[in-house]
Amino acid sequence: MTKLSVNINKIATIRNARGGQTPNVVQVAMDCERFGAQGITVHPRPDERHITGQDVVDLAKVVTTEFNIEGYPDQRYMDMIERIRPAQATLVPDPPHVLTSNAGWDTKANEQQLKELIDQLHAWGVRTSIFVDTNLQNIDYAAKTSVNRVEFYTGPYAEQFASGKEKAIEPYIIASKRALELGLELNAGHDLNQENLRFFKQSIPELDEVSIGHALISDALYLGLENTIQRYIYLLR
Repeated sequence: MTKLSVNINKIATIRNARGGQTPNVVQVAMDCERFGAQGITVHPRPDERHITGQDVVDLAKVVTTEFNIEGYPDQRYMDMIERIRPAQATLVPDPPHVLTSNAGWDTKANEQQLKELIDQLHAWGVRTSIFVDTNLQNIDYAAKTSVNRVEFYTGPYAEQFASGKEKAIEPYIIASKRALELGLELNAGHDLNQENLRFFKQSIPELDEVSIGHALISDALYLGLENTIQRYIYLLR
């Protein structure tokens, strides 16, 4: 079964708009797990506009499923991973000023840097994932870094879904086959939602994990958090 990891950045965004602890990020993470989520994802940025460093420390004490920390692998991020030792570290190429992750790594240009980072993460006992697009060269060079998984950036798929889902999914099917041939496991994330998730999963049944935040939290405003998580899990079965 493909695991659902809930990205709770948006919960922290709402909290930070007023200060204080409402909504409580730690409680929401615990509730997500109680409602069936198989993982919790955060992406702490240097400006702490949503998840803070303290949130990461507090969450590490309570998350009982898989804790996935995404981020640009600068020294701040690597120090955080060394201290927390989450189940998974997902390396994304976006520098601090970027609003959201919107591109994958050029793994050929960054092969040596990524290999050194991944070797260090593995030494700390952390499973690794690299955020990539469907360019086969980027898949090939990702494998050269000894990373455990690739996480497909699914923004283009989501954008093209309404105008032709078969065409939208085709490059992901090709890229996933190449990744599997190279011994890589598969994650996916970005703009996946209730409309497009099932088709993505059906087309790539080997998918290990999806990380979903914005759409899921938005749906929860109308449907409630427990019902929304159950709906997403159902779509992945």
